[in-house]
Amino acid sequence: MTQIRSGGRILVDNLVAQGCDRLFQVPGESFLAVLDALHDTPQIDVVTCRQEGGAAFMACADGVLTGRPGVCFVTRGPGATNASIGVHVAMQDSVPMLLFIGDVDRGMRDREGFQEIDLVAMFAPLAKLALRVDDARRLPEYVARAWSTAISGRPGPVVVALPEDMLRDEVAAVDRPRIGRERPWIAGDYLEPVVNALRRAERPVAIVGGAGWDLATSAAFGHFANHWGVPVIGAFRRQDALFNRHKAWAGNLGYGPNPKLVERVKCADVILSVGARLGEATTDGYTLITPDHPGQTLIHVHPDANELNRVYRADLAICADPCAFAIEIVTAEFPEQPSPGAAEAHAEYLGWSTPQPREGVTLDLGLCVATMRERLAPEETIICNGAGNFSGWWHRYWRYGGPGTQLAPTAGAMGYGVPAAVAGALRCPDKTVVAVAGDGDFLMNGQELATAIQHGANVLVILVDNGGYGTIRMHQERDYPRRVSGTALRNPDFAALARAYGGWAETVERTADFGPALDRALAQGGVRLLHLKTDIEAITNSITISALRAKAEGA
Repeated sequence: MTQIRSGGRILVDNLVAQGCDRLFQVPGESFLAVLDALHDTPQIDVVTCRQEGGAAFMACADGVLTGRPGVCFVTRGPGATNASIGVHVAMQDSVPMLLFIGDVDRGMRDREGFQEIDLVAMFAPLAKLALRVDDARRLPEYVARAWSTAISGRPGPVVVALPEDMLRDEVAAVDRPRIGRERPWIAGDYLEPVVNALRRAERPVAIVGGAGWDLATSAAFGHFANHWGVPVIGAFRRQDALFNRHKAWAGNLGYGPNPKLVERVKCADVILSVGARLGEATTDGYTLITPDHPGQTLIHVHPDANELNRVYRADLAICADPCAFAIEIVTAEFPEQPSPGAAEAHAEYLGWSTPQPREGVTLDLGLCVATMRERLAPEETIICNGAGNFSGWWHRYWRYGGPGTQLAPTAGAMGYGVPAAVAGALRCPDKTVVAVAGDGDFLMNGQELATAIQHGANVLVILVDNGGYGTIRMHQERDYPRRVSGTALRNPDFAALARAYGGWAETVERTADFGPALDRALAQGGVRLLHLKTDIEAITNSITISALRAKAEGA
């Protein structure tokens, strides 16, 4: 289209051209021209949120589920700073996302005008790319560039600043066609050394998930792992990389992993990392696998060449899309007999992920997760959570159903679970979407229950209330036993709060009451919340505060 249009109209038309069908926003006067254009754009579902951090988290989660950039609009100053947390998560999680920020008029820049921030300078360290558009005629170019950058290589967030007066300009512009994701293909001469390394290996493991990992990758890689007998390990919060029922699935790394799995990684002679960055959480502070990994061969496959050999010395560094690599390695001749390692590791995972009754615990979260497993099909359920010790019960005991069934930030941001669940419910209305949140975690973005109600999202919230910031209390007791400071919380009646928003809610205080309450919740539609009151003494799924104190004081 080349007819005269406003900048706002051009921007929206080019988002449609790139395939945007939903965006998340908190309105601001700085992008009224965009909102006006959206009024006449039925192709885009406009989700109105209650806080910019929640909106950005929703866009981030939408990017995970679609593989396309999740799109968010906010205003300058306060809106931009609130939304920055979503950009940070999208970057660390390798998620495609576009954040558009309405900005001050071009003629008012550099005067510290109302809510003015140098947005490009602010977001340059946080985002994959930060841009400003000063000429409305170039909006198609900038939208295409932002979209392409967000999905290429290692996916990530792109931030675009939009001066208010530029969006009101009436100009002619030439729209850009849709851009597809370029998938770097593995060069044929890399396959032979990978296969040779695996054939020589006695204790190989694969660590997977992350940039470019999807259903097709999961299926192909699972086929490879099954025939070779290679244990498949999820990187931190990449537990949906492979169906957890797969016979090669060995569990996940991160916080509180299976000790037997940790030992397996330490003893591995070949580590095949596909899509994963091998970040701090996955490697326990770069100690489980060290950057130089003496005695181990590291084959690192990643779609972004800049990631290879950046932290880890790779014996074989392969710049390739994970799906391309998985499809290629499946073509290699299988060994006559698969290694027994995968079957052994999967048996260890099954044992580790089976909850046992915990003595002296009135509301046993492990048994609650077991009850959920009885009632919900993993492949038809999306588990969403932010940060906190509460998530450890689900990370350990829930068995994920493959790509797109876990929305959890590897960046460890609190407040992610509820907004992610809203985005998940809108994107996947045929699935059961569960937000698991702690009491501190929930109150960082619990206001987005109003967004869920307004837009008809079906969300189940499991709210774990132990009256404290549990993760920090755990560290506190480990380093400064009995000196509790700044971590206790006095909470509202969360069930009453959910009902005030217009949802259905119950409070659960005993293990035996959880199953019937869950059944009643699942029979409802819309927003449902189960307020689980737990004892902070059971600070994680494997240790108590008393045990932490005893260990610290006995040291």
